[in-house]
Amino acid sequence: MVEYTYHYLYKIDVSVVRYFTVYGPAGRPDMSPYIFADKIHKDEELPVFGDGSQSRDFTYVDDIAKGTILAAKPLDYEIINLGGGNNPYTLIQMIELMEKFSGKKAKLKLQDKIAADMDVTWADISKAKKRLGWEPKVGFEKVIKKLMEWHQLFKIEKIKK
Repeated sequence: MVEYTYHYLYKIDVSVVRYFTVYGPAGRPDMSPYIFADKIHKDEELPVFGDGSQSRDFTYVDDIAKGTILAAKPLDYEIINLGGGNNPYTLIQMIELMEKFSGKKAKLKLQDKIAADMDVTWADISKAKKRLGWEPKVGFEKVIKKLMEWHQLFKIEKIKK
């Protein structure tokens, strides 16, 4: 890695943080939480590739920001995972929570699984706990509720314009 080479040759302090499925209100529009919330609010078909059992280690953006700030301290050379901490949730679990908080039923459109899609991803955050004193604080259900509330507000504001 180039980062390690610079650390080794020039004694530069380098911390590399690896994020795992960052989500929350105002999230990236190409990520499943945003797409799913949008489709549910618009009463549109929601494409699900495979059976929805794929799981991800969703990590709230505020938790990621706090971990990133902590990783800015001198650590010599470290690669640190910031994620949910081996606590993956399935896409179906996410959709069910979105239905609960929106009061709407998702119109699932099951499609063939994408061959390159991983079934499960999660982060080993033991180094983040040890070196940074960091672990995620905000739970999945709370964030999905915030995301759905934000999305509903955003949708209403967009309609008013």
